[in-house]
Amino acid sequence: MDLLANIALGLETAATPTNLFYCFVGVLLGTFIGVLPGVGPLAAVAMLLPVSFYLEPSTALVMLAGVYYGAEYGGSIASILLNIPGTPSSSVTCIDGYPMARQGRAGLALFATSVASFFGAIVGVIVIVLLAPRLAEFALLFQPAEYFSVMVLGLIAASIVSSTGALRGLMMVCLGVLLGTIGVDVNSGETRFTGGIPELRDGVSLVVVAMGLFGVSEVMVSLRGATQSYAGAKLSWRGFFPTRAEWLRSVFPALRGSATGSFFGTLPGTGQTVASFVGYALEKRINKNKAEFGNGAIEGVVVPEAANNAAAQTAFIPTLTLGIPGSTTMALMIGALMIHGITPGPRLISDHPDLFWGLIVSFLFGNMFLLILNIPLIGLWVRLLRVPHYYLYPTVIMMICVGVYGISNSLKDVWATLAFGVIGYVLRLFRFEPAPMLIGFVLGPMMEEFFRRAMLLSRGDPMVFLERPGSAVLLAIGALLLLFSTISPRRLFGAVFRRRS
Repeated sequence: MDLLANIALGLETAATPTNLFYCFVGVLLGTFIGVLPGVGPLAAVAMLLPVSFYLEPSTALVMLAGVYYGAEYGGSIASILLNIPGTPSSSVTCIDGYPMARQGRAGLALFATSVASFFGAIVGVIVIVLLAPRLAEFALLFQPAEYFSVMVLGLIAASIVSSTGALRGLMMVCLGVLLGTIGVDVNSGETRFTGGIPELRDGVSLVVVAMGLFGVSEVMVSLRGATQSYAGAKLSWRGFFPTRAEWLRSVFPALRGSATGSFFGTLPGTGQTVASFVGYALEKRINKNKAEFGNGAIEGVVVPEAANNAAAQTAFIPTLTLGIPGSTTMALMIGALMIHGITPGPRLISDHPDLFWGLIVSFLFGNMFLLILNIPLIGLWVRLLRVPHYYLYPTVIMMICVGVYGISNSLKDVWATLAFGVIGYVLRLFRFEPAPMLIGFVLGPMMEEFFRRAMLLSRGDPMVFLERPGSAVLLAIGALLLLFSTISPRRLFGAVFRRRS
């Protein structure tokens, strides 16, 4: 009865005309901002944060949340159409989404993205409604050792998603981790690997790396032989919808992706990026159509999008119930609450039930708005591919440069983006995929931070990573993933049985 009463309270709060209006405005702005290269949900929420000062707390949070998960969805549109991830988590969608666009199935990829995102979000909301307090308590059990092991698992998962082989993927992950160490050491205050360049004291911008490796390098690769679009001469609604076989192929991957995203979303510091890579890596290992992954498999689009949006919803669990932001964007959400005199934490649900449950129910309305809004726009998005390349590619480069320049108003970031574009182009000539490098760049600094914390708490004893059960299990899963990615199970167990005989 308490659950039904809470849902009724949330429905009463979220279904007001004002909250519905601002929820729609949030997801609409978030979608269009997410499509723009280099902007992303952080910049979108930051730009709209001053607007929230003049709104009621529940209305402000509903709008900012809509911008957040709307931008996460919008990032997948550019990933599929142009191989430019609007957000780090949508870089996984590039792996199969962009090949589908090149095969003339961009409409199908966008439709699958819309449905998978909606499904993952609904699963995430159900998890929040049923398990929020317990999941918050579970997240508290994670200590630095467990977080380090989660990061290791994420990096291993990123290395095996590469279609060119796990070894090449692992090399790219290591390169990304090394790139993430550039800048000032937060513990000692010493600069490292800057080469004496003052601009590198703050490290390399994530936007610069992502836009260079994916956006600029893709334009350079495409210019080698692209003379026409990939969309095809005709567009029909029938081509946008999956066949019965494709629906059946997508059901269980969507369930597995949603479960993965719901789990990682509750852990502060992991979120959508880790959820997308881990979900894709696991699906690639167990799916019977694994040979198609990387070449336009519909499961390769469904899994990361379901995981991404499930994690985007459940990321609010530690933010609201523990007051622990899982990302910079979630920190802005906490800031918006504190501006209104509301402190996130264990007492938020009991002290402000209308705000908490109203926000949760608004997720349902917001994701329905996204579904209703984006399915009719699929034809418009696909028509972008019909623009001649001599118009499209300069426009893409200009958007990338404007987006990068707008982050810090620095031309040096623009030149760095172009430099990373050349690096990405050379890497792709030698069949090295950029996606594992990006996840290594994102998770590397966090992994180092949690490693140092764990070693500090254990007084320098590295066995803490094996003595804590949660950490040991995560490391074991990572080791098995790495083992099975380099040696096929049939070959491994065949060798074991031959030795016994």
